[in-house]
Amino acid sequence: MNTILLHKYNVPGPRYTSYPTVPYWDEKKFNRGIWIETLKRSFVESNSKEGISLYIHLPFCESLCTFCGCNKRITKNHSVENPYINALLKEWALYCKILEEKPIIKEIHLGGGTPTFFTPDNLKNLITSLFINAEKAQDFEFSFEGHPNNTSKEHLQKLYDLGFRRVSFGVQDYSEKVQKAIHREQPFLNVAKVTLWAREIGYTSIGHDIIFGLPFQEVKELVDTIEKTKSLQPDRLAFYSYAHVPWIKGNGQRGFKDEDIPKNHQKRLLYEIGKKSLFENGYYEIGMDHFALKNDTLYKAFENGDLHRNFMGYSSSKTQLMIGLGVSSISDSWYSFAQNTKNLEEYYEQIELDNLPIYRGHFLTSKDLVIRKHILNLMCLFETSWENSEDYFEEIHSVMKDLEEMENDGLIKIGVTKLTVNEAGKPFVRNICMAFDLRLKRNAPNTQLFSMTV
Repeated sequence: MNTILLHKYNVPGPRYTSYPTVPYWDEKKFNRGIWIETLKRSFVESNSKEGISLYIHLPFCESLCTFCGCNKRITKNHSVENPYINALLKEWALYCKILEEKPIIKEIHLGGGTPTFFTPDNLKNLITSLFINAEKAQDFEFSFEGHPNNTSKEHLQKLYDLGFRRVSFGVQDYSEKVQKAIHREQPFLNVAKVTLWAREIGYTSIGHDIIFGLPFQEVKELVDTIEKTKSLQPDRLAFYSYAHVPWIKGNGQRGFKDEDIPKNHQKRLLYEIGKKSLFENGYYEIGMDHFALKNDTLYKAFENGDLHRNFMGYSSSKTQLMIGLGVSSISDSWYSFAQNTKNLEEYYEQIELDNLPIYRGHFLTSKDLVIRKHILNLMCLFETSWENSEDYFEEIHSVMKDLEEMENDGLIKIGVTKLTVNEAGKPFVRNICMAFDLRLKRNAPNTQLFSMTV
């Protein structure tokens, strides 16, 4: 990565798990009635064709990881498990009542927090209870996030027996110094153990998450982490840039000083060495921050042009409707977004009142839908086109004008009705998407809302 270009384009920017991004939702025009209308519309259009997705947020963790920006509740009290699962199932029952017909579930993802905080039996109860009023799609894909320190062989086996075939483990970095700084102390042996168990049981996609740019992280730490990772050969890897946003994440990210965090050329070097090592070991770049072996479904989806991105991240399967269950979860009907309350006690209160626990959302305009498609194309395919009339919008030429400098820098190629991201431009895909983000351009923030793009 060119140092000059890094300095030029490393600015705050969204990660585009949605468009519009959450800070630019028009919450004043949103209400539950609109959400339910679009929910029903999307369900009718898509349930019988492709099914729906469920994201289930399990917020509990036994300790705080200082790099994490997820909505979580820190506790060692496992009596919280059953009340939370009961609330999730009651929320799901509210949605099933609205949908009227039996949902066909294509995708389930258990995120957190720490999903493996919950006992294997409680997770089994959750999943089996969901299907009392639902069916599995023929090509379903179920996945979960596992903490290497507390994922047991029983967790892996019971979830496998329920149809889960994909698991991701948070590695971050194997350096003891780095782990101590981010309060995520887990030896390589723990990661190796759960990875080998998953492979032995029959999981077809095992993922590891690695972060570059963590406090105290140097080249030798990252190289050691990737060398250890290579020895386990996970099917896919997320190679994330550390997002230092203490103004959002509060005291959890103030356990180290700013000068302890690699910046500029130091961070660039970590990225380049890590990426080069992954390429040399058979991993292919898939979208932004993700790498996969050829045997993985993520690689196949990218090659076939089927890769999708939503609030759960990248997915090898697309559904028009995604329902988020649990505190802070975000649902996506394609035509609107709806987010549950972030406060656990308030979540319980709304569920007890038989209310969907939604506190904000956004209804997408016709132009939002067009822009969203372009940003998804760039994030998933590294190209987009406005050759078809339904993909054209009146500001497209001014967007291309704004991108001319990036073309001059060799990052993209602009055609008459098509934009292609060059290899050199892939690290800057968030910057390219920002040129399409009309809401961001019209109302630039006065304070920093987002992490740096590189």
